[in-house]
Amino acid sequence: MKTIKTLIALACAASFTANAEVRINGFANLVAGMTSSDDSLYGYDDKISFSEESLFAIQISGDVNDKVTATGQLVARGSDDYDPDFEWAYLTYQATDNLSISAGRLRLPLFRYSSSLDVGYSYHWVAPPESVYDVAFNNLDGIRLDYSNYAGDWEYNIQLAAGTYENENDVFVIEGKDVLAATVEATYEYFKVRAVIGRSKSTFSVFQLEPVFAQLEQVLPPGLFGNLQSDNDTGQFIGLGLEVDKFDWFISGEITSVDTPDTYIKEDIAYYVTAGMRVGKFTPSITYQVKESDDDPKFVDQISQLPVALQAQLYGVQSLFDDDETTITLGLRYDYDTNIALKADVTKLEDDLNEANDATLVRFAVNYVF
Repeated sequence: MKTIKTLIALACAASFTANAEVRINGFANLVAGMTSSDDSLYGYDDKISFSEESLFAIQISGDVNDKVTATGQLVARGSDDYDPDFEWAYLTYQATDNLSISAGRLRLPLFRYSSSLDVGYSYHWVAPPESVYDVAFNNLDGIRLDYSNYAGDWEYNIQLAAGTYENENDVFVIEGKDVLAATVEATYEYFKVRAVIGRSKSTFSVFQLEPVFAQLEQVLPPGLFGNLQSDNDTGQFIGLGLEVDKFDWFISGEITSVDTPDTYIKEDIAYYVTAGMRVGKFTPSITYQVKESDDDPKFVDQISQLPVALQAQLYGVQSLFDDDETTITLGLRYDYDTNIALKADVTKLEDDLNEANDATLVRFAVNYVF
């Protein structure tokens, strides 16, 4: 079915050339990785894999008229057996020289590299720091306003987005309604600062927990069960990023908070700091990242009135998604030729909650754009 949809989309794109100029660009990441003996990390194990983070993508854009542009991005991921899927499909109206309005399926502007998250050539890592960038919601079905201008020597960009998101895999399904996000980014010479805040009504369901929640619904007070369950609850995302890039060297970082207070899921705080040098075609770098959950259990006053065995079960459910991880990555980028970069990195993760999750990962990548 996906192949049929792809052929129809490409046929439409070809017929579109009769009325407008079509621009076709692409990018690809070929990533190989393996962990040390018996370790697993980011989908890799101790057998070399080329599929976890590899992808091939085509982006098609064309001018509908002087003010409107259509854009579609088709991505085939190795982790999905290279089945192609449309990740972006939107129209952009250039209202003024400073203001544009986009509608359709587009990238939710959460991070510094959100717009180029899949384009490995655009950053120095093999992959962006998982602690921060590995969230369950990246694309938005809705509308986004982009406004750019200058204030003295500062260049700034404001993005406002609204809509819905949905993501499902083998482990969970998440839905977000009434999504609102606001981003402000300002640049002065070599210094950049970025702030984002977002809210949504989210529903999060883990398939293996569905029988557990069905049992809890029978024995818990309705108010407590409603608090624990993640069903149309208000979630909040907050992020801050700083960057200094003197070209010969750079240092940057981002910190985020993801919280849905009225559910069993605790607040997650994640951040990274990365620094590197550009020496000819080489860019060595080091990245330090942390992801940790709030240590305090939720709804203690209500849970403490329940039988001890039930208390233990409820606190156990709350701790299922607890994080307390520290990761260090040493990386090297080599700009082999125009639009081609070769990369290698070594990542070591330490899990303070479960030493069995400690792992070391080695990856190699070829990134290119065309």
